[in-house]
Amino acid sequence: MTHPTPIRRDHLRTALRLAANGVPILPLRIHKAPFGNCSSCAKNACGGRPNMKQTGPCACPRPCHAWAAATTDPGVITSPAWARAWCEATAIAYHPGGVRLTVVDLDNADAITWATRHLPPTRTVPTTRGQHWIYVGTMPSRTGVRSGVDIKSRMSYARWLGPGTGTMIALPDAVRALAEREESTPARGAVDSSTRWDRTVATGCRHTPAFVRTGLETGIGRIKGHPEQGAGTAAYGAARFLASRHTACPGPCGLDGLAAELVAAAVAVGVPAPYAERCVTNGMNAALGTAA
Repeated sequence: MTHPTPIRRDHLRTALRLAANGVPILPLRIHKAPFGNCSSCAKNACGGRPNMKQTGPCACPRPCHAWAAATTDPGVITSPAWARAWCEATAIAYHPGGVRLTVVDLDNADAITWATRHLPPTRTVPTTRGQHWIYVGTMPSRTGVRSGVDIKSRMSYARWLGPGTGTMIALPDAVRALAEREESTPARGAVDSSTRWDRTVATGCRHTPAFVRTGLETGIGRIKGHPEQGAGTAAYGAARFLASRHTACPGPCGLDGLAAELVAAAVAVGVPAPYAERCVTNGMNAALGTAA
């Protein structure tokens, strides 16, 4: 006889304490990821929540839609619809924009060194690999604004790792400028989605341009069909499928151009550029039998 997994009471107690202080929270599963959408919300079939980029009528009682599910309502947090998530939760996240904060996520020692030199000191929270620097004020969230640096504020979530130390200061222009730079200049490693496959770089491919482009557009469509989560996995699958079509070609087949477009599609729906590149590279290597 199997028994249900007990609720992680420590996470639930922390979540309720934060919510009581006005901090919108949500549970996270393994690998610091939000819980997947339920079958009614999968692939945005519900139309999305009213506070998302794609506004919609969704009022799902489950913790669907990642950051958009964050709440301060204790009735929701302790509801049966959230109970399974608390049984599997490995961490708690909060929505910084919902409490008028911005988190500068520094992912490694080099990023911390850069921030120490270029950003004003504020409240600091240690993370597994780096630090969170927390400022008062909101701004658009951006990933990969520079190597090892993400900005989490509106339409984003950050792990709750404790209150940290130091005094929070107002969001400085130096942090806002990072997002502005990222909007006008692709993140390091990102590619322009205007790249196009053609015969000039595929002289050994046995397929027609129409066949290749159809496969590519299908793959891009699948990636863009995951605006909330799963785009990285979709990019891996699309890359593996496309590369598998070319295993019998004498080559070259211009796979770099195809990979670039898949990466750009993933980045366009919010996947960090380094992760998108890794997913696409691993997918192609899996099909081609090449060591990563």
